Amino acid sequence: MRPQIVTAAIVVLPSCVLPARAAVDRARVDELSAGIEPKVIAWRRDIHEHPELSNRETRTAKLVAEQLKRLGLEVQTGVAHTGVVGFLKGGRPGPTVAIRADMDALPVTEKTDVPFKSHATASYRGETVGVMHACGHDSHTAMLMGIAQIFAGVRATLPGNILFIFQPAEEGPPADEEGGAQLMLKEGLFDKYHPDVIFGMHVWSGNRVGEIAYRAGPVMAAVDSFNIVVKGRQAHGSRPWSSIDPIVTSAQIISALQTVVSRDIDITENPAVVTIGAIKGGIRYNIIPDHVEMLGTLRTFTPEQRTAILGHMKRIIENTAAANGATAQLTVEPGSDPVLFNDPQLTKKILPTLQRVAGADHVKETNVITASEDYSFFAQKIPSVFFFVGITPPDQDPLQAPSNHSDFFYLDERGIPVAMHAMTQVVLDYLESKEAH
Repeated sequence: MRPQIVTAAIVVLPSCVLPARAAVDRARVDELSAGIEPKVIAWRRDIHEHPELSNRETRTAKLVAEQLKRLGLEVQTGVAHTGVVGFLKGGRPGPTVAIRADMDALPVTEKTDVPFKSHATASYRGETVGVMHACGHDSHTAMLMGIAQIFAGVRATLPGNILFIFQPAEEGPPADEEGGAQLMLKEGLFDKYHPDVIFGMHVWSGNRVGEIAYRAGPVMAAVDSFNIVVKGRQAHGSRPWSSIDPIVTSAQIISALQTVVSRDIDITENPAVVTIGAIKGGIRYNIIPDHVEMLGTLRTFTPEQRTAILGHMKRIIENTAAANGATAQLTVEPGSDPVLFNDPQLTKKILPTLQRVAGADHVKETNVITASEDYSFFAQKIPSVFFFVGITPPDQDPLQAPSNHSDFFYLDERGIPVAMHAMTQVVLDYLESKEAH
């Protein structure tokens, strides 16, 4: 059965909830939502066709800033290099709610067959790569632009303020650069605007259009990026006995690292992931190189688990190399993302809203997710809820759908109205509930 997609709903709250003074006109919110949807789709396609890597989102930032200025918001640009912030002051007193969207794309060559397919390229780690919005950040940006227009249309009766955060470099800044949520905070974003709570959402291939997933407490993993350099001795490929082969040694290290999670860690308490995502060594078929470099990622859910895994990794890497006569060094990159934590009380508070928007049968509690989000830095500072909105076609099995970060990642745009409606209603319900108290 296909889930029913609700793009507009008039919600009447009981008089005991709202004060006698003029409330936000929910019918007007629904009218504005329906009117902005075509423009949001157009923005999303334009951003998708012109993706930009982390800390390089100049075109996207300009598009965002121009829209926010047209709406009469207080606009700040150049935040954490290319970030944009818009502040909307409501006509009635109340708290400040922050909403965040990310803007950056990935070094992925797109293989989806859509009219607005990306043909962009860029330089990444010294190589020319394709660039694609393979994680849906194009939709996040477009939706928040549309949500800003909706709330600007009812600002006179809005009981509080809204901080719109368009964040760069969620996927991580380039080497030797700072960026993302951590840099926005370092530059004083929250110190300037003092938000009381923050909400975020992510389009998710693991759920069908019309579905929303949530979880209280830890929801997404902490992430560490690491580098392994194996040093051996170079020789002619026909005389391997003259070498200390770093390629063979690296292969043994990669295999041995698989035992960390499967043998050294109690994964009944929390899941963990150790992945090698890149390996580079050598330049020619008949030359054994003198070194190999590997890049990888570690995902954990507690500081104790992280410390234990890094200790096991260091032991395996150094001792495997030594057994081959080589040396190896593990380096963990600074600035890792912490665990993304959803405030339990705030999650409980917004759950009825999500159920009203999508229908209770279509709102599901998710397991912990071993992907990471640098939105977690925001969630460390103030109460937060981050939820997931399905964008896989209703007739497709999400387990078979190309995942976020895939070169075949496909976003069914029928999920966009659901996502926008959910976020709009979450913010309105929160603001009006605080005013009622």
